Amino acid sequence: MAKHIYLSLLFLIICSINTFGQKKTLQAKSITENITIDGKINEQIWESASVATDFIMFEPDNGKPISNDKKTEVKVLYDNDAIYISAMLYDNEPNKIQKETTNRDVFGVSDHFSVYINGFNDGQQDFRFFVSAAGVQMDCLATEDYEDFTWDAIWDSEVTITEFGWVVEMKIPYAALRFSKADKQTWGLNFMREIKRDVQKYTWNRIDTKIGAVIPQAGILQGIESIQTPTRLFLIPYTSAYYQQSDIGSDRTFKAGLDIKYGINDSFTLDAILVPDFGQTKFDNAILNLLPFEQRFEENRPFFTEGTDLFSKGGLLYSRRIGGSPIVERENLEAQLSPNQEITDFPSTVDVINAVKISGRTAKGLGIGFLNAVSEKTYATIFDTTTKTASKTVVQSLTNYNMLVLDQRFNQNSSVTFVNANTTRNGGFRDANVSALLFDLNTKSNTYNLYGDFKYSSINTIEDYDGFKTEIGFEKTSGQYRYGFSGKYLSENYDVNDLGINFYSNYHNAYGHASYRIVNPTKIFNTFRLNEYVNFEIDNTSGKLQTGAFGTEIRATTLGNDSLELLFELTPLKTFDFYEPREYGRYVFLPERMITILNFTSNDNNPFTLIIQPTFTKYNESGRNNYGFYLGSKYRFNDKFSLAFASEYTKMINDRGWVAFDDTEIVFAERNREILQNDLTGKYSLNNKMTINLTARYYWSYSKNHEFFTLQNSGYLTPNSSYAQNKDRNFNSWNFDLSYSWWFAPGSEISILYRNYGLQRSDIVEKRVSKNLDNIFNSDLTNVLSVSIRYFIDYNSVKNKF
Repeated sequence: MAKHIYLSLLFLIICSINTFGQKKTLQAKSITENITIDGKINEQIWESASVATDFIMFEPDNGKPISNDKKTEVKVLYDNDAIYISAMLYDNEPNKIQKETTNRDVFGVSDHFSVYINGFNDGQQDFRFFVSAAGVQMDCLATEDYEDFTWDAIWDSEVTITEFGWVVEMKIPYAALRFSKADKQTWGLNFMREIKRDVQKYTWNRIDTKIGAVIPQAGILQGIESIQTPTRLFLIPYTSAYYQQSDIGSDRTFKAGLDIKYGINDSFTLDAILVPDFGQTKFDNAILNLLPFEQRFEENRPFFTEGTDLFSKGGLLYSRRIGGSPIVERENLEAQLSPNQEITDFPSTVDVINAVKISGRTAKGLGIGFLNAVSEKTYATIFDTTTKTASKTVVQSLTNYNMLVLDQRFNQNSSVTFVNANTTRNGGFRDANVSALLFDLNTKSNTYNLYGDFKYSSINTIEDYDGFKTEIGFEKTSGQYRYGFSGKYLSENYDVNDLGINFYSNYHNAYGHASYRIVNPTKIFNTFRLNEYVNFEIDNTSGKLQTGAFGTEIRATTLGNDSLELLFELTPLKTFDFYEPREYGRYVFLPERMITILNFTSNDNNPFTLIIQPTFTKYNESGRNNYGFYLGSKYRFNDKFSLAFASEYTKMINDRGWVAFDDTEIVFAERNREILQNDLTGKYSLNNKMTINLTARYYWSYSKNHEFFTLQNSGYLTPNSSYAQNKDRNFNSWNFDLSYSWWFAPGSEISILYRNYGLQRSDIVEKRVSKNLDNIFNSDLTNVLSVSIRYFIDYNSVKNKF
């Protein structure tokens, strides 16, 4: 009897090793007949295809096999145009399958099936395709660092809810993928199934969460041979019309342009935009910015968000520079004018003439990315009140932006990268060139990581200057206990702000962290992570401490799938701010302080969800502290209709900051500040290709000064009773977007947008919210109605018709 028990245990161990220690392999089957993507899987050829099954839980209970009543079976076919995927997703309670209808690339409260494809099987990057039980598509480019859902491919999918679960059928054209020219293809492959009501995810090839890297743990797809891929040429012409009205007057605008996508070969793609139109992109969240740095805006223009994973290497690209605000600032231009001159028209942005990018990867793992964009010469208008004449002055010359990236991958988990970013402006405006060398090295088992970089900037202006930045770090990236440490040095003149964005320089840094996490649920938590960190930054010139923080982070999800977060950060030492004085070489003292942030997020499976986040900052200075509160709520009326409202309030008591230069003195103020932001979003999905969306935002903030100070060379403040100028600020911003979107064909969209917005600045503080609302709605609000049509044309379809 004992012998049989030992043999049984040995058999189970061997099975466990085969299941969890080896990569699964699936054979794709070649076909010549047509496959109709209808979610029915009724073609005879499917029956003879190999089956991928025996899925294993990814999270929360990592390594647990899927139950038989949730079994999943996936098959793959291929021809010269595409691969075809069918999935049978069994569910013993099909009436409980979650299937919220959302916009494209929005997951919502739905079950999902996805396929992860790595055409080079190099463990570095996935092309991921998701479809929800409601039939909504999502896709992204994924590396170990992030998932880029701004990338959109053209592919086909249909789903069917059945009495045994649900069925997925997908067609992914080769044009949506990247792979080598080899006659016999070997791809990295994984499938993932998410059962939303249980908050569980399963994968075909096991992903061990004790290992930090996910992509190298994919299975293998074989069998694709001798494919003759078609020409990858896609044209996306667009036309748009705008009608704008405000108190100043009305204006009508008509635009037309063209996007081009061309597959140079199976690995490289060229993307180009001619006469771009960004009029329907999401509005920017303008704020009352009292910081010494510009406000950083999110990129919402599709060309600069789609497929930019290579260009994000090294952090040297802030694409809002391209077509952003002019290099000549309005305040600097006003300072040059005579008393009888005034600016009557100053452009907020610069128009982009065209842009092109080429990206891809060779069979040997060399990624090549090239980005070029040109923005037009831009003028401001100056009116002379004496001569009654207007003239124009250049605030941005014709500008060329270039970026080149060479990224060599090896060993399925490591890379060495070279990046160059160049900005060239005509005339006497400044030029810039930045180069970077990066390395990211991982052990074969993905347990340890060594990374670092060296970056060099060169600026050509009235007085040329060069700078550099270097960093090196080491981390343990696997197991329940992990740790890491790093150090970096930024020289005094390091400057990447012509095509990138960087606020801090001239300091050196030391950072370390250690963390603990659970990999399987306990009696209390589904997930739990504790992280401790320490961060020190020291100014290179003065040797003074810029940052000296100790922090604790806790993140957990309960068995009921509510999320909890805690951040506690303590700065027990005196530090100095080298940027707030707005003058090089000066600094201001910052007292010791502590920051506490709590967050509770309820299970989003519930129709009503709630986010509560209080924050508190206490300074070691009499009466000085900050506190804030965020409350977010969402109600899902049904699978098509939902509304969400969020309100965020912050109050800063006895805050201190720069307000002015007064002759040779730098004036600071002690002030009270309040910030209120309300956001309302709504979605009604007529079907999985047609939606109506609402986005509204109201922002109000003020700064009320009650005492002025003079900044001493020591960094400390002394009272200034003589300064009497009004430097109070009151700021209101309103945005309202109501849009209709219809994806009437693959890659083709009709969108109608009504936009209403306004902005108001004043040096008179009004603390009543109702009065501020009256002021903004009684101001010069701008109304815009726009219609845009984009149509996707596949060269092969046109060729076949003619």
